[in-house]
Amino acid sequence: MSGLTHVELVWLEKQTEHWIRFGRAAEEQILDRRRRVLSFAPGSIFAFVRWAANDYGTVASRIDILRAVRSSEACATVPFVRPGADILLRTSGWPKVKHVLQMIDIVESLGIDAADAAPDYWRHVHSRLSVGEALRPYTLARHKAWLLRQRIDP
Repeated sequence: MSGLTHVELVWLEKQTEHWIRFGRAAEEQILDRRRRVLSFAPGSIFAFVRWAANDYGTVASRIDILRAVRSSEACATVPFVRPGADILLRTSGWPKVKHVLQMIDIVESLGIDAADAAPDYWRHVHSRLSVGEALRPYTLARHKAWLLRQRIDP
């Protein structure tokens, strides 16, 4: 399948971890016991988490919620994501990453796969986190409005 967005996942015990928090991969390629590549179809939304540590503890934690793009669409570069993606949310630092993970849990507690939530919601979370404002939780009403909007504006 061409036109996929490829994400390299790495696991080096107590050093580096990259994983997908949510999203539906179209393909998976295992490179070796510590690396694999997940590929996402255009339009797919997924959360990519990166964590790194050294002998003294965590040195980096980051989460990106991304939308895979078609080959004809412009995209932003993101480390370990080829060719790039539409960035819906990008944050770093454990307190903010933890907050985003909690917001994902809230969406899923409604019985909604976070990959199906409105992309605008993830942009809202990004904007509010960036300026230190309170986040509005995702609701069933907002999700229903998103689904209706998709029907009339594909």
